[in-house]
Amino acid sequence: MSYETIRYEVEDGVATITLHRPEKLNAFTEKMMAEVIDALDRVDADDAVRAVIFTGEGRAFCAGADLSEGTNAFVFEGDVVRADGSLNYSVDAARDGGGRVTLRIFQCLKPVIAAINGPAVGIGATMTLPMDIRLASDNARMGFVFARRGIVNEAASAWFLPRVVGVSQAMEWCATGRVFDAAEAKAGGLVRSLHAPEDLLPAARALAREIADNTAPVSVALIRQMVWRGLGMSHPMEAHRIDSRGILSRGRSGDVAEGVTAFLEKRPARFPDRVSSDMPDYFPWWEEPAYN
Repeated sequence: MSYETIRYEVEDGVATITLHRPEKLNAFTEKMMAEVIDALDRVDADDAVRAVIFTGEGRAFCAGADLSEGTNAFVFEGDVVRADGSLNYSVDAARDGGGRVTLRIFQCLKPVIAAINGPAVGIGATMTLPMDIRLASDNARMGFVFARRGIVNEAASAWFLPRVVGVSQAMEWCATGRVFDAAEAKAGGLVRSLHAPEDLLPAARALAREIADNTAPVSVALIRQMVWRGLGMSHPMEAHRIDSRGILSRGRSGDVAEGVTAFLEKRPARFPDRVSSDMPDYFPWWEEPAYN
């Protein structure tokens, strides 16, 4: 796929996905949704990619949904309306586009870093929630503004946001719908660190490099899914079952042999296993009946 609303670049093991509609403050569209999902498919298929950075072109990260169509921006057409005028919630066309993106980020096998370079409002804020680490420019502003537009949280953010910042903070931001500055985002636990605009991407790249240069790709892919999916587990025994499978299977892998040898020899490890071909046989464990 050739891209019109994003840029996709890979350099030295790090993929950068840049939202690229600067004249519209990178406002989110259906085309952007499809292109981001396609780019994430490329990320997972490319063993050379060890980490992903999301950022925005120009002065914004993403100003939310493109509202240039006015009230029609949130009106779904086609099969969602039955002949009698009632809504058909079960068809695929009724699914929220932002949620399609966040669920794809959630499923990603590579760590995802948000470099929030400017305003991130609505879907611009919620798309960052399933990203693993969020860094922000000190002039960034964020907002979960849905109640001020007469709609509700989208992009599965009612699941993600309270898990990232806690229920009380999530409700305050969503119920007021206010736009808040980067300092409040950091104080509330939404972002990890604030940076001068010119330092933001270098800081994100340094973090991505630390991952790419020092860790085993299969281990990181498994750990990412263990941590995120652990948020939905009802008892630590569920986590124990997955931990045990991981230790048992990875303990016999070439990665562990290399990791231990490199440690003893005091040299950088060169891990041989690849996400595309060497994931353990219990993966994806959540598709087993016991986890459905």
